[in-house]
Amino acid sequence: MDVFLEIVTSKFVYLPVITWFFIQVTKVIVDLITTKKFNFKRILGAGGMPSSHSAVVCCLTALVGKEYGFSSGIFAISLIFAFVVMYDAAGVRRAAGKQAKMLNQIIETPGLTSVQVQEKLVEVLGHTPKQVIIGAIVGFLVGGLL
Repeated sequence: MDVFLEIVTSKFVYLPVITWFFIQVTKVIVDLITTKKFNFKRILGAGGMPSSHSAVVCCLTALVGKEYGFSSGIFAISLIFAFVVMYDAAGVRRAAGKQAKMLNQIIETPGLTSVQVQEKLVEVLGHTPKQVIIGAIVGFLVGGLL
């Protein structure tokens, strides 16, 4: 039980988790404003404004830098990890979302294909560079100021 308590009371765990939750709630609100529909699935969904992936890894990176120094090995590991996550969010996952959107359009076009699907492919997977940058800024602010 002591290990569990140590984990959940570590600022390296609870601040990134709180940041993730705040960003996900923000996505629900942004989605509500833009679509005029309440979509609770956005609370756990990937993609959208801002990037919770970027916010979480940047929060963690800022915390590590403050605690162990910006020239420490663990900071370097955290920073490189953050870059990989953000690159993936704006690159690979964004491309997969674009492909899903195109496949959904092909399937929905009458007479174009006879493919039957149970559900649409998820189109909001990745992030635009702007969404990644805003998520990163939020993460660095939370990790740097708290």
